[in-house]
Amino acid sequence: MKQRILNMIWQPETFLIVLIGILLTAMGRLDASFLQWEVQRALSSHVWELAIIAIPMTLIILTAGIDLSVGSVMGLSAITTGMLFQKGLPLPLACSASLLVGIFCGFLNGWFITRMKVHPLIITLATMAAYRGMAEGISHAKPVSGFPDSFTWLGQGDWFGLPVAAWVFAVMVGIVLWMMHGRAFGVGIYAIGHNETATRFSGLRVDRYLVTLYTFSGFASALAAVLFVARRNTAKADAGMGMELGVITAVVIGGVSIFGGRGTLIGACLGVLLIHETREFVSWHWNRDELNLLALGILLILSVVFQKLLRHKQGSAI
Repeated sequence: MKQRILNMIWQPETFLIVLIGILLTAMGRLDASFLQWEVQRALSSHVWELAIIAIPMTLIILTAGIDLSVGSVMGLSAITTGMLFQKGLPLPLACSASLLVGIFCGFLNGWFITRMKVHPLIITLATMAAYRGMAEGISHAKPVSGFPDSFTWLGQGDWFGLPVAAWVFAVMVGIVLWMMHGRAFGVGIYAIGHNETATRFSGLRVDRYLVTLYTFSGFASALAAVLFVARRNTAKADAGMGMELGVITAVVIGGVSIFGGRGTLIGACLGVLLIHETREFVSWHWNRDELNLLALGILLILSVVFQKLLRHKQGSAI
């Protein structure tokens, strides 16, 4: 019983919950208005694209992979929506085409990784540049705006007191959690992360898993792009610039090991929350956005150090 209690205490999720509680308490002392519900609800509109992309990124990192192209896929998908709408295509079809572009980009990443045996870091670094270049090329670096209110409601509207994007995120988290826990899909992902070679010999179709995950990542990036365009009422090629840094940082802060096989989606979601609250408070209280990168770097370093300590404590408790 004592061992089980100690193991629960030294879980990364427990550490994150305590850390978030301490930070929110300190933020409330510095500026109580920041924690007001209306303020938090308004500021939350900035986080949902990152949170949605963090879902497949968590699964990919659990397999010891990485996807650096998510921001560029988001930019390419966003400008696809805008350019097709500008050319007269109905918005539902433009959004559908945007999602297909994201799906194809993700599938292409997975295909190169599994068929051409290119390391995920290398291929997604290459496609990060390629997809961004395509977005800049087809748009000539010109934004598209003037979308109808029925569309911008997706990014700016509320449903039962919460942003529409929050409900999209909640549905995606629910589906992935259902697939991950107690089912072959989740077991397979952790097995690949622990030892891909042994997993292949066990008969699991590892390549199919990986292609599916990278395709899912492309879909999530495109979905985030549609929500971004709806929220900003502007489609531009630089949408999602730097998104990969925030997403990967959130997932790693959430306790997901970059070496694969360790971590949870709940922990990644807590990491997203921690980054969001820190970023927004820095901008809210000091009005200096340049401090966000500094805060992000400090959080990442502290997270890695504490996660190493937590794993040591877990080993000592056994």
